[in-house]
Amino acid sequence: MTDLLLAVLVEMHDDAVPEGHRYEDGVLALLPRHGARLERRLRTPDGTTELQIIRFTAREGLDAFMSDPDRLTLRATIEPLAPAARVFEVADVVPPSRAGGA
Repeated sequence: MTDLLLAVLVEMHDDAVPEGHRYEDGVLALLPRHGARLERRLRTPDGTTELQIIRFTAREGLDAFMSDPDRLTLRATIEPLAPAARVFEVADVVPPSRAGGA
């Protein structure tokens, strides 16, 4: 079983940036119950966009996170101003200087 590494690009609604941050704080706090951890959380200076690097120990953890009733409740409380997220499955890239054994 291999880890699932995700890069998540989150864009806040212009009219709800503070609410979007609180929502993200809440849902990210649920990750450990699904075998996941937030490795990095980066935000643009204006606060409207985040990049989150999240690692799950198994794909099933992602499925469980997405259907977590607490996550769904949090989402319902902020709709229709919930942040938009694009999720990318990614892998670490070995720098060329290490790949050749030099």
